[in-house]
Amino acid sequence: MTSNTLFTLSRLGYFALALLLGGWFVGQGISGEYTLLFSLLWIVPLLLPAKGVFQGNPYTYAWASFILCLYMLHGLTLLYVTTDAFAFALIEVLLIGVLLIAFPFYARIRGRELGLGLKKKSKE
Repeated sequence: MTSNTLFTLSRLGYFALALLLGGWFVGQGISGEYTLLFSLLWIVPLLLPAKGVFQGNPYTYAWASFILCLYMLHGLTLLYVTTDAFAFALIEVLLIGVLLIAFPFYARIRGRELGLGLKKKSKE
């Protein structure tokens, strides 16, 4: 896969996840299951890397995977606990699973294209 393909896949997946979770939590807030403030605060960590994700910054892709792990835990817990939101939880887990593979691969491939990476220790 090229970095352009991974970039497009990652960007679309991230946008879909933000819309999915935003709609879900705002809907839960409006229905009264959660407070609206809690629902909005739950979305904030997902939006932190938005600028770097859409610009294609490899460093952002590398650390944004850690934030996705929080939402993966949410989806897996929801799969286990409830039957009402099974379809939502399954879509969330599958989408995050794809992003947890695409984000690090994009960061690695794009980082190599840009010449970024850890410097090797010189033998002195």
